[in-house]
Amino acid sequence: MRAADTLPAQFNAAQWFVGRHVAQGNGERVALVSNGEKLTYAQLDDEVRRFAAALEAQGIHRGERVAITLPDSRAWSVAFWGALAAGAVAVPLNTLLKADDYRAILADCDARLVIADPTIVDGAAVAPSGCTVWDAAHLLEQVGRTTPRADYQQTHRDAFAFFLYSSGTTGEPKGVVHLHHDPWICARTYGERVLDVRPDDRAFSIAKLFFAYGLGNAQYFPMDVGAACILFAGRPTPLAVFEQVALYRPTLFFGVPTAYAQMLAAMDAGAEADFSSVRACVSAGESLPAPIFERWKERTGLEILDGIGSTEICHIFLTNEFGACRAGSSGKPVPGYRVRIVDEEGHDVEDEATGDLLVEGDSTMALYWNKHERTKAVLDGSWIRTGDKYRRDADGYYWHAGRSDDMLKVGGIWVSPVEVEAALTAHEAVLECAVVGHEDQDGLIKPHAYVVLKSPKQAPTESELQLFVKERLAPYKYPRWVTIVDGLPKTATGKIQRFHLRARSRA
Repeated sequence: MRAADTLPAQFNAAQWFVGRHVAQGNGERVALVSNGEKLTYAQLDDEVRRFAAALEAQGIHRGERVAITLPDSRAWSVAFWGALAAGAVAVPLNTLLKADDYRAILADCDARLVIADPTIVDGAAVAPSGCTVWDAAHLLEQVGRTTPRADYQQTHRDAFAFFLYSSGTTGEPKGVVHLHHDPWICARTYGERVLDVRPDDRAFSIAKLFFAYGLGNAQYFPMDVGAACILFAGRPTPLAVFEQVALYRPTLFFGVPTAYAQMLAAMDAGAEADFSSVRACVSAGESLPAPIFERWKERTGLEILDGIGSTEICHIFLTNEFGACRAGSSGKPVPGYRVRIVDEEGHDVEDEATGDLLVEGDSTMALYWNKHERTKAVLDGSWIRTGDKYRRDADGYYWHAGRSDDMLKVGGIWVSPVEVEAALTAHEAVLECAVVGHEDQDGLIKPHAYVVLKSPKQAPTESELQLFVKERLAPYKYPRWVTIVDGLPKTATGKIQRFHLRARSRA
């Protein structure tokens, strides 16, 4: 599927996802639910056009960057869609970064305006020279006193729309450049053909809006059909999530593997959770272990549609589907995307062989901002190298074998950290774990497991956990070292930062 075959040359994503519903007479439908407040599409459309006018009054021109460092909220949505409505470029930023990280990213994207919550970061202290800084209160004040634009800026479907800075599982964040047509492609493929998003849906995402996964989940998927987005500014602890689900009764629930594990642990500890309103649970971010899938289904009666996406491809491109889930797998290609698994020479591999995953789809990024060489390294014409190792079984299901730089060669044989992690996670005492390579006394790489327990009272020994894995996997795959830790280093979106564990293992 290609946008050029369907969309007109002049296309503004904000007009499609927000303004179109008002033009079609559906302005009274609820667009946002946040902290007990409801905002209709008509109200959101008005505020988005007011914010676009305020940007123009500020002297911000088409293509210039507007950075957003806000919790998920009405102000976040107004800022994001308002920037696009003005023809500017929205740059949502991770709300858990350090000041130096913000400083580097804002300089890299050359932001003209930073909208920052002072409880997250002092915008004035991190903004580049000549950059204006607003907080959410000032944003809403500007919106309230500015006459709205009469319409949405006429942008090209291939114009820059937003940058998403990668979550940094490999280190330095990269500015991933997306175009106005990219979210439309994701809505036509995953949103329409997998989730079957409906106007009466209510979408709630644990993953926050600055994350590519969260942006689709709780903005453009529901907004594509005029459904409601449930936004939660707080930290998504299990009890907080259960409370939001009870209050707003979502029909679409989006989580990450770590969150599902934590919620199951809370349920095991006696917490009450009612997911009876939910018709679809989704997981992405990293591979969902089969035991978590099975326990969640047993607890709630709901399958989890596990899949894989990336910031570079904007959303999910491999997924399990309703009634066809295979626990532990990433499912099959989302309609509209093509997938290949290739060897080191670039040749397609046979079923059951592990290789590098390549994807083709029209939501793929245009480039990495200010990183020409890195862009060339991952883009090969219309295909992109995901950096993931995968195998495909005889039934066409894809199985994650870890990141390309996470794969371990033990005794001359490739070992997938994901496979070892899945075996460890099946132990009743293990909440979550991560496996990285560690050099032994001979300089040979062996698996090292970092394990988080459900309870300190359930503390198996290192040898017990090693034996548990040996009984389930080929002997050479067992972790030679097991380190019990209180928690794993993660990005704000729940991805494990294995480079930190690799550094710790080398120390």
